[in-house]
Amino acid sequence: MSRLGPFVTLAAGAVLAAGLGVASATAAPAGETVAAAEQVTGATAQTTSAPGEEAAKPVVVRADYAGRVERTRALIAVSIRGAKAIGYFCDGKTEAWFIGPVDGDKVKLKGFGDAKLNATFGGGRAEGVVALGGKEWDFVAPTVKKPSGLYRATRIVRGAKIKASWIYLANPNGDGFIQVGTASVNDSRVTTPTFTPDRPINVNGEYVVPEDVDGFVEEMS
Repeated sequence: MSRLGPFVTLAAGAVLAAGLGVASATAAPAGETVAAAEQVTGATAQTTSAPGEEAAKPVVVRADYAGRVERTRALIAVSIRGAKAIGYFCDGKTEAWFIGPVDGDKVKLKGFGDAKLNATFGGGRAEGVVALGGKEWDFVAPTVKKPSGLYRATRIVRGAKIKASWIYLANPNGDGFIQVGTASVNDSRVTTPTFTPDRPINVNGEYVVPEDVDGFVEEMS
């Protein structure tokens, strides 16, 4: 099992306020649009409860959410796999990873330092607050299905650790995809390449193979 470096990374010479004011979403070829993809278990509105008892809340067991963070140019992604949830915030200069347990239809995820992500799930969306760097923002992220979602790639080449992460999201207006991400070699930021689904990506002259959440969820701790 490997750890994913610091949960919050700032680009060299950049500060959070500046990073959040810079757009890094780029257009990609037209493709599949956002669609609901929540899998839930538990009681529903049709469940009959005894007097004085509350029906059990539905529990999200598998879902991927992604959307924009209000008042910023950042994207956010949250993925649930069983009892574990992973979150990722990125605007192309600032990134933050979050992890934590699933509690029914809610999560309270922690990142590096004071970074946190709280969200409630249901109705085909995740709604909550993300906080880092002493600031916080609201977000509403619909459920998504592939190729939209969160991706990560890691590789060690001649002793150098290459890391890259992307959020890839069908444009809500139906015009192709938008994406945002970061890349580094030995924790030094390098140019982030354009993500293309199901293809190796050239990061600083070396090819890496991105994985979706299923490929790296167990490495997060």
